[in-house]
Amino acid sequence: MAAIQPPFPQWINRIRPFAGVFLLGIPVYMIFILYAGGSPRTTDVGYSPLQPVPYSHQVHAGQMGLDCRYCHTTVETSAFAAVPPTSVCMNCHEAIAWDKRELEPVRKSIESGKPVPWVRVHDLPDYVYFDHQAHVGQGVSCVSCHGRVDTMEQVYQAKTLSMGWCLECHRDPAPYLRPVEYVTDLDWFPDKDARELGRELMEKNNISPSTDCSTCHR
Repeated sequence: MAAIQPPFPQWINRIRPFAGVFLLGIPVYMIFILYAGGSPRTTDVGYSPLQPVPYSHQVHAGQMGLDCRYCHTTVETSAFAAVPPTSVCMNCHEAIAWDKRELEPVRKSIESGKPVPWVRVHDLPDYVYFDHQAHVGQGVSCVSCHGRVDTMEQVYQAKTLSMGWCLECHRDPAPYLRPVEYVTDLDWFPDKDARELGRELMEKNNISPSTDCSTCHR
């Protein structure tokens, strides 16, 4: 009677202990990959995609002093800060530098009726809910999340926008609060201790941010 051949070669037996260690290590390896490769702390800070039009916030918001709300018209009334339609650009550029080569996408947008294909810089995951109105309306400045945009020639992501970063503010919002009228004044500094002012504003405006998961994950 012929000997029954084992289904696997014998050398498999010699690597079994190593295979066990490898299989046990996969979860740890995957956690590391997901954190190091997917965390905003390591991937998104400094993200600065090229835009179809080289729009300089340093010139428009900085040197010219345009208020953020002139272009991002819904930031005080909606969860989203609107990207300006081409008609807003035309308010100025119909008379200023209209024939510049850099404005070719704007001219095409006017002719076709299609929006300029701006590339989003600050893009939270779909499972995260963020309300601009709720933050701006309570005195959280654009600077807190977007940095000094008025000094950026090309906008980049200045903060991690990670969950831990958001929770840090929700647990201790005082240093990040200012009077609502100064929310879009990007170079504003308080004339007293920022935390002390923030605590006064928290009490005055009944500000108590939630740290419940359902606040941002709905």
